[in-house]
Amino acid sequence: VIFKMAAPESRARKVFIHPVVLFSIVDGYERRSEDAKRVIGTLLGSVDKTSVEIRSSFGVPHNESEDEVAIELEYAKSMFDLHKKSHPNDEIVGWYATGSDVTEHSLLIHEYYSRETSNPVHVTVDTTLKGSRMGVRAYQSSKMGVPGKTEGTIFSPIPCDVILSGPERVGVNWLQKTKNTAKQSISPLSDVQHVSSAS
Repeated sequence: VIFKMAAPESRARKVFIHPVVLFSIVDGYERRSEDAKRVIGTLLGSVDKTSVEIRSSFGVPHNESEDEVAIELEYAKSMFDLHKKSHPNDEIVGWYATGSDVTEHSLLIHEYYSRETSNPVHVTVDTTLKGSRMGVRAYQSSKMGVPGKTEGTIFSPIPCDVILSGPERVGVNWLQKTKNTAKQSISPLSDVQHVSSAS
């Protein structure tokens, strides 16, 4: 038996993801409905010959049962159209899901994103914080199977790094400084306090 993998179409060698994307994914996960096990969404950015840069994302409402996935496609399209108005150079580059693994439903969702962009990236974000770390993994799909017979799809991992611009680095550094401090209550300054602190 000969197994054949289809020639990958412009496979990325590396995925770069901005921290704001991770914050958005975690925020969506924390706000999910009680019966939702995970959240999914669209990844936006750009693709060049060797890499994918993910600069933004938005969650997409969906329902999953044991044998089907229902995605609100009109919502996804409306959100992308709105995003394009403020970021005309961003394109759909893939999709994300919370959790540590690619699931059986991932292929169904991936098929939708494959219609929206060529060879989409699938990013998983493990929000369980195993080992006090948030696991972030990126994948692209490849067709495989016996020629003329059964075909399947596998998700191959791609190296994924968090990339920071100048302002993002400042924000992340401040967050890291406060992560081990005790919780504090902060109240807004009054107008008088603003004036006196400015002088």
